[in-house]
Amino acid sequence: MTTPAPSTSEPSTSRWLALGILCVGNLMIILDGSIVTVALPTIQQDLGFSQSGLAWVVNSYLIAFAGLLLLSGRLGDLLGSKKVFAVGLVVFTAASLACGLASAPWALVAFRFVQGVGGALASAVALGMIITLFQDAGERARALAAYAFVAAAGSSVGLILGGVLTQSLGWEWVFLVNVPIGIVAVVLTLRAVPGLPGIGLREGADITGSLLVTGGLMLLVFTIVEAKDYTWSDARTLGMLAASLVLLAAFVVRQARAAKPLLPLHIFRSRIISGANIIMLLMVAGLFGYQFCTALYFQNVLGYDALKTGLAFLPAPVTIAVVSLGLAARLNQRFGARPVLLGGLLLVAAALALLARVPTDGQYVVDIVPAFVLLGLGFGAAMPALMGQAMSVTSPRDAGIASGLVNTTQQVGASLGTAVLATVAASRTASLLSDHESEVDALTSGFRLAYGLSAVFVAVSVLVAAFVLRTPRSAEPEGSERAPSDATASLG
Repeated sequence: MTTPAPSTSEPSTSRWLALGILCVGNLMIILDGSIVTVALPTIQQDLGFSQSGLAWVVNSYLIAFAGLLLLSGRLGDLLGSKKVFAVGLVVFTAASLACGLASAPWALVAFRFVQGVGGALASAVALGMIITLFQDAGERARALAAYAFVAAAGSSVGLILGGVLTQSLGWEWVFLVNVPIGIVAVVLTLRAVPGLPGIGLREGADITGSLLVTGGLMLLVFTIVEAKDYTWSDARTLGMLAASLVLLAAFVVRQARAAKPLLPLHIFRSRIISGANIIMLLMVAGLFGYQFCTALYFQNVLGYDALKTGLAFLPAPVTIAVVSLGLAARLNQRFGARPVLLGGLLLVAAALALLARVPTDGQYVVDIVPAFVLLGLGFGAAMPALMGQAMSVTSPRDAGIASGLVNTTQQVGASLGTAVLATVAASRTASLLSDHESEVDALTSGFRLAYGLSAVFVAVSVLVAAFVLRTPRSAEPEGSERAPSDATASLG
């Protein structure tokens, strides 16, 4: 018998206020992933970064963030999600202040790593807290739609905000803007967000497993982000990849044998949870690659500046907002999560296939906007359904680890997609340049190839959704669809 969630006794207004606080905190963390990108050239000039060193302004954050998500999710189960979320916001806010005041390259890189630690703590438990707060099917579907919108649109908003802050106030403010927001979020979290006590460290304080998975994930992400410079066939890349896989394999063996594992492997017995995380990996890989390539296409082919590039992305997040906040919950309740997810993924794949046809003299309204709108329609519908599936059949005691798992899947997918697609695009461009093609033609051809590969990633995720998520009713535990903690029920 599971412990009742706080939503059963909290007034509805309190739950929605808590959702708003969780979304604001998570938005701040998501924005940080893209808002810094626009400011990188100015940071390089002011602090004297080398070209290779500048990449670590992004990579140090990403490695800490992705590497600690799984552990952070489990800490939420053990210590209490509200406590871990609040601590994460405090660490993230303090590190943001330190980043804004940094006067040397090493200091900014170090504080960005600390930012990643705080971001992992807060982000890993937020989704699990929402699942626990909202037990009513309709309310949970709407809450997941709101959270999905924040996750989907945050990076695009970050590109716009980064351009505005860098050009008007200076690069320091892409970090300092987090400070007042973070302080307010911490205060409101402590006052208004309900939470359950954790089950205690004695129930799962697997130190060995923690070291293995954190080291393995950090090394894996490091290998992925460095592969852009050393290529995937380089001995250095292959050696680090092998070492990361050995650590992760040792972690799996440890979890199978540990009396109190950090990641209970029984969670993967659900085809829905396993399939949803595979879909998340593939979809995010395709979409982060699309965002990376489109930003370069706008700037290097169409000649947009940083601010115009950010504004050019607007049709996608606006459409995502309309669908995820206005239609997704009703679609999921009416048709069920799996059909909505399938339809959304098909639209995303079609949008990426359209982008694979962009010309060198592309017209924004004709060649870009239709694909962005189609992508927004598909992603706005698919993401809430997919999050619900990834958190399905999860009891409150496992909500944190399931939340950390899906966030880890997203981050690994983002790193992998960006690295692979950037490498593919660059290789295609270099090959054409060596054949004396013009630079614009070579760049565009590389981006088109990357878009096509992105569409393939999402197309494969459609197959997973069609065949893996389809669980025969005879294989389902009796009453599983009626269980109040089953997120699948909340999505139809």
